Amino acid sequence: MNKATVFIVVLLIAAGGAWWWARNEVSLPVTHRDLIVVTQPRPDQVITSPLEVRGRARGNWYFEASFPIDLRDANGRKVVSSFVAAQSEWMTEDYVPFSAAISFTPPATPTGVLILHKDNPSGLPEHDDEVRIPVRFR
Repeated sequence: MNKATVFIVVLLIAAGGAWWWARNEVSLPVTHRDLIVVTQPRPDQVITSPLEVRGRARGNWYFEASFPIDLRDANGRKVVSSFVAAQSEWMTEDYVPFSAAISFTPPATPTGVLILHKDNPSGLPEHDDEVRIPVRFR
């Protein structure tokens, strides 16, 4: 094979991989300040009810083994509020897996945002933190 043929084959393989990546909506997990990693949903994923929310968070993201989440439409209106539960011992500095299934009625807007809030029982603003994941509604 000459160099031109090899180049064309490599180019076709790369284009096919890019097409597959885009077609399957593959994206990296959302990571926020080494405190939380959200593996489901992914950014700009098309979501349906019930929405599966999964990942892992450091123990200090939780309080009493849970933390609050909100799903909002593109106008910032709340679609649903719920909690995510730790799947193992949460009183640690290590990552603790979490999951939840949230039922909702799709809003009129085609897009929205899932907000995972660090639980803050003190109510002090300096202890607030959150991660926002853009989503698309079906």
